[in-house]
Amino acid sequence: MRNKKYVLDLLKNENEQLHKLHAIIEKAIEEETLITSTVAEDDESRTTGEILSDRVAQFGGSWKFIIIFALGLMLWIVFNTEVMHNTSFDPYPYILLNLILSCIAAIQAPIIMMSQNRKEAKDRKRAVNDYMINLKSEIEIRNLHEKVDLSIVDQYKNLCDIQQKQLQLLEEMNRKLKVMGKI
Repeated sequence: MRNKKYVLDLLKNENEQLHKLHAIIEKAIEEETLITSTVAEDDESRTTGEILSDRVAQFGGSWKFIIIFALGLMLWIVFNTEVMHNTSFDPYPYILLNLILSCIAAIQAPIIMMSQNRKEAKDRKRAVNDYMINLKSEIEIRNLHEKVDLSIVDQYKNLCDIQQKQLQLLEEMNRKLKVMGKI
């Protein structure tokens, strides 16, 4: 009868342990929300100017642009020096060419800066998202440690209870053997 009561108590303790673990899991599930917002969502809300600045920056920083620009410069110089000779519209110091190049640089630089500023803002948002993910991971690891610690404490308690019960049974068996005269 005592053994039956002990087993029922042990099962009750195990049931309480399971309820504690379920409560922790339910709490974690309730708190389970996505911390990060995807940075790709921002690309959908770009204005026409932002799209244009990104494309200019992409083209302005490519080999295709450098090759086309170098060919254009060479054609300008050859045309004004060799083809037109004395009647060229931009003779040797190429003042008009310098003016055009300065205007292109003056317009292209701020456009590229706008694109870089957008990318910097996107990188900052990614950094904040990474920080939040790391923070949530740290919290989840702490929760897992709590669950494991709780499980270990309860298992240790149950093992101690089982050991105590075994010692009681051994003492009882030893007493019965002494009564029977076998020891």
